[in-house]
Amino acid sequence: MKIKSADFIISNTDVSKCPKEQLPEYAFIGRSNVGKSSLINMLTGRNKLAKTSGRPGKTQLINHFKINNNWFLVDLPGYGYAKVSKSIKRTFQSFIKNYFLQREQLICTFVLIDSRLEPQKIDLEFMEFLGEKEIPFVIVFTKSDKLKLNELNKNIQFYKKKMTSAVWEEMPPYFITSATNSTGKDEVLNYIDEINKQLVKKP
Repeated sequence: MKIKSADFIISNTDVSKCPKEQLPEYAFIGRSNVGKSSLINMLTGRNKLAKTSGRPGKTQLINHFKINNNWFLVDLPGYGYAKVSKSIKRTFQSFIKNYFLQREQLICTFVLIDSRLEPQKIDLEFMEFLGEKEIPFVIVFTKSDKLKLNELNKNIQFYKKKMTSAVWEEMPPYFITSATNSTGKDEVLNYIDEINKQLVKKP
């Protein structure tokens, strides 16, 4: 898939105010500072589409971007940032949860994982939530350029072992990405494109 247009549409914390169009949505979410904004900018080829910051927790709203006029990329707030106040964190959890439970247009969630880290409890718990609610998701391992190939493969195998030894029968589909050198760009976009084509074929 080639992205020809990527337009910001709306930011809000109220699911009822999300776009009314019946276009498929693909949500991107992960722990704060996982590199989500950089990944979105890499995928869309727009350097400043999603706001990047050295300060974790920059994204605090549901952000809708219309891609090629036929699907939405949804940038969701990061979770697990300790310096966000408890009251704000509760609000985040509330409207993020509402988005996942109420948004019928949501087709797939891309859960971003820092490939350099061992499995984090908060990531595993969030994916369990998606699984329990039968919300389709895939894993996106970010910052792969920060590791040697053997270290990267070792970490991913560790993740597979961790997930399949606990809740999951098998590891969900996953992608290896780097916003720095565009690793995984074609694979992620083609995955979305194939789903969109299947949706068009449905009666």
